[in-house]
Amino acid sequence: MPITVTAPEGVLTPAGEREILPRLSAALIEASGATGNSFFTAIVGGTVHVLPLHRIYAGGANRPVVMVELKLPNIGLASIEARNSFITAAAGIVAELCEPNHRPENTWINIVNAPDGGWGIGDRQYTGEALITAATAAAY
Repeated sequence: MPITVTAPEGVLTPAGEREILPRLSAALIEASGATGNSFFTAIVGGTVHVLPLHRIYAGGANRPVVMVELKLPNIGLASIEARNSFITAAAGIVAELCEPNHRPENTWINIVNAPDGGWGIGDRQYTGEALITAATAAAY
């Protein structure tokens, strides 16, 4: 379940650039109720993109926006409460890992869902039911 963080240079602290993905991954796992599940944990990953400020836009102008995009199968964070839990945690993580002058309105979090069967690992397609079965089996 890829997490992509895009931030302008100088907005995340140096430690923040290293820590943001592990912390967001842990927040996703917790919000999903999958803490300790080896299958689920193994399929959470992501990338951090740090770009020159002149390559980050909001409202048609350069703006120091940190964007967190989470891509999930349609069963991921299935309730509004689970999505809220992740968004709240992610916003707090970004705030902690940015320079002190980063404004909360410059943190954007987006959750994107793939349709059933639109999720794959390697050459294996997973439906929501197959993912639940694999995660459930890893819980025992």
